[in-house]
Amino acid sequence: MLTLNNICKDYVSGDLKVPALRGVDISFRKNEFVAILGPSGCGKTTLLNIIGGLDRYTQGDLIIKGRSTREYRDRDWDGYRNHSVGFVFQSYNLIPHQTVLSNVELALTLSGIGPRERRERAVRALERVGLGDQLRKKPGQMSGGQMQRVAIARALVNDPEIVLADEPTGALDSETSLQIMDALREIARDRLVIMVTHNPDLADQYATRIVRLLDGRIISDSRPCTGEEDGEDSPEAGRTGMSFGTALRLSLNNLMTKKGRTVLTAFAGSIGIIGIALILSLSAGVNNYIERVQRDTLSSYPLEIESVTVDMTDMISGMMGLSTEEREHEDGKVYSGDRITKMMSAWMSGITENDLSGLKKYLENEGSGIQQYLTGIQYEYETPLTLYRINEAGEAMQVNPSTVLDASGMGMMLSAASSAGGMQQSMMDSSMRQMNVFQALLDNPELLASQYTVLAGRMPQAMDEMVIIVNSRNELSDYVLYTLGFKDQGILKEQFEELMRGNPIESEEMEFTYDELLGLRFRLLVNTDYYEKQGVAWVDRRADADYLNEKLKDALEIKVVGILRPAEGAVTTSVSGAVGYRKELMEYLLEQVRGSRIVQEQLSDPGIDVFTGAVFEAEKVDLLAELDNMSASEFFETYSGALGMNTEIQERIAQIPSFALNMISKDDIRQLLQAALPEVRGGSFEKNLRDMGLSDVDSPSAIYIYPKNFEAKERITQIIADYNASQDDEDQIRYTDYVGLLMSSVTNIINAISYVLIAFVSVSLVVSSIMIGIITYISVLERTKEIGILRALGASKRDISRVFTAETLIIGLVAGALGILITWLLTFPINAVIHALTDVNAAAVLPVRGALILVVISMLLTVAAGVIPSVMAARKDPVVALRTE
Repeated sequence: MLTLNNICKDYVSGDLKVPALRGVDISFRKNEFVAILGPSGCGKTTLLNIIGGLDRYTQGDLIIKGRSTREYRDRDWDGYRNHSVGFVFQSYNLIPHQTVLSNVELALTLSGIGPRERRERAVRALERVGLGDQLRKKPGQMSGGQMQRVAIARALVNDPEIVLADEPTGALDSETSLQIMDALREIARDRLVIMVTHNPDLADQYATRIVRLLDGRIISDSRPCTGEEDGEDSPEAGRTGMSFGTALRLSLNNLMTKKGRTVLTAFAGSIGIIGIALILSLSAGVNNYIERVQRDTLSSYPLEIESVTVDMTDMISGMMGLSTEEREHEDGKVYSGDRITKMMSAWMSGITENDLSGLKKYLENEGSGIQQYLTGIQYEYETPLTLYRINEAGEAMQVNPSTVLDASGMGMMLSAASSAGGMQQSMMDSSMRQMNVFQALLDNPELLASQYTVLAGRMPQAMDEMVIIVNSRNELSDYVLYTLGFKDQGILKEQFEELMRGNPIESEEMEFTYDELLGLRFRLLVNTDYYEKQGVAWVDRRADADYLNEKLKDALEIKVVGILRPAEGAVTTSVSGAVGYRKELMEYLLEQVRGSRIVQEQLSDPGIDVFTGAVFEAEKVDLLAELDNMSASEFFETYSGALGMNTEIQERIAQIPSFALNMISKDDIRQLLQAALPEVRGGSFEKNLRDMGLSDVDSPSAIYIYPKNFEAKERITQIIADYNASQDDEDQIRYTDYVGLLMSSVTNIINAISYVLIAFVSVSLVVSSIMIGIITYISVLERTKEIGILRALGASKRDISRVFTAETLIIGLVAGALGILITWLLTFPINAVIHALTDVNAAAVLPVRGALILVVISMLLTVAAGVIPSVMAARKDPVVALRTE
């Protein structure tokens, strides 16, 4: 069935010609197990590659089923490799981002087999090698022996007549090697198996025929074939072809393994689209208004840099420097707007993370030069400042964090709103910070003195001193009074229900003397004080009132020493809460948490869960963490089985409407889980430390930078920009300077900017296309081995080119869609902010037709940029590609 006549193979490098095979003559039977032995460099692998159609002989002839391959064209070789040959390599040569099943299906895909039959045949092939239960695993999750069996299954799935094995046991241990050899011997019962090996013992034990090579020549053959034994008529050559859908799937799977780079590439490609889609004009009146507000208020607004933030800088700066052509409206007609579309799109912005520890160290270094432009810097931490007030009856009431929203029933609603993520979560977090009753005072006595008037007492001077801050009318809001316990929180839920029924409610008016407020005392409870060690584990005792009271007796007492009011003429103040404390209090709290026994015990043994005394179980479902990320209805729907509920109870819960389940307090569910299911606590070292409230003083969750004036703010933002320039992309600080963006002046240059930006974004499209071409070229280099594998399975040069064309097409589609999405997101805040600040109606509208055209342009440009890399990929030598690591 297979005959080699005087096969020679020379490798040419410049003027040097190196012979690999020197006149090999050999024939093979249609079913036998042939082992080719010889030292390294004798031509064994070259001979195998020529037999498999991966490499071309220099002279001689390879006759397959009576047909000379001198007549073969590229498509004939592709069909031969796909239909007649199966490869088993020493290094397995599996595609790492494909599942085991997909790796085996690939040869069938190239054969044009339908999805259903393809899957059935691939499953049978895997079952034949004992891997029927490993279908969804990736190659990286398997042992060497398992991967080699996958390679054997892939070689057999197309029912080839020839199986070629190149050192199939070279990377395996002895026991696994024998298993692989047993499998190959079984395969050789009904087809030809040709194996290259350095191991003569395996060859003697398993092969039915041993051929020895030396210096490119056959020196011995234990069972030569005359050629007449297996003569057959020339067969009809099979054809291969990869569908574009398969190319898309391969490319998509590869892109999904590099999500970060794919998203960044798509975003870079979308910049030009965004620019063309969003070029705005701003009126001189808006600029004048912004400048006026800038002079009045900017110096009192800090730059807010948070560890988790939504960077809307590009969104708002687009409003400041871009313009778009307005639709011409004819008189006598009414036109539609798109307010709801823009409103819905605006909530989809993504969240990024900042490394504030590095920024804090940089800002505190005198070399940064930032100190001369500041009125102060504030640091915020995740560690909760837990304060209690003991009322006249001796009962302890938590006053911070405030329990007012939970008492009213609004806590769950706000939690559900903030769980939406993106821009909505960021705005919700910002709003909740504004509702904090207790806030740190800026560490700048001069600024505080200019912003506030002392009505009674004095400014705090020690860690255990606080001040009450009233508004300009000497008022404390009812929210503050409920928080501090002056009003009964027990009536809030009833009042909220009355409001839901449409009934009005009234608020009781109260008044206090200065002495009454100056007599307020609070107790600071360190978060770790909630836990008590019982046996080998620590138990949460916060629900035990007696235990809590005992802890509060020894807690730090904090006194109110002054009452402040905003100074007359102050535009804004640095504290929006009602009770101010010194930053030293938070520093003290952080030290107490870190020095606590439970934290030290957990830090000393990171592998043991101090709450259970057992080793952490990473695989266990963390129901408490899942509860934090879900609504109550979603939690019960997903985990009712894990909670130990019987089928009847699960069915009853399933019949309860979602809105009703969502009325259940998460705190109640959390207490139920902690009490009834301690074994599914699902803790981790990091989660335990978070639960204990541990924060590093050098790693704040937010930094608030207060500039002296607008010029100082510009210098500060430049210092941050210089810091970013010295960092890697992932370590750069991202934040939104809302005030600076909204108040940047464009009065005199707006028209010039419009034309410049049009030219700029047009150039950026070209630059983006070149960049995508470079990225595609890098992808070709990264996937060189995959190219060799596909060629070995019968993929044609056109198929390889199609894979990379599909990759650029996907990037172009994502870039275009991302550009349109960002444009939609930008239109809402741009128009809303302009209208809110100036009462000017300015609408930025991107027509659907224009959006589709821009997406098509993005796809065409990326495909054009990927033409050269795709052609380069198609021209790669499969033998060289397979050797690439």
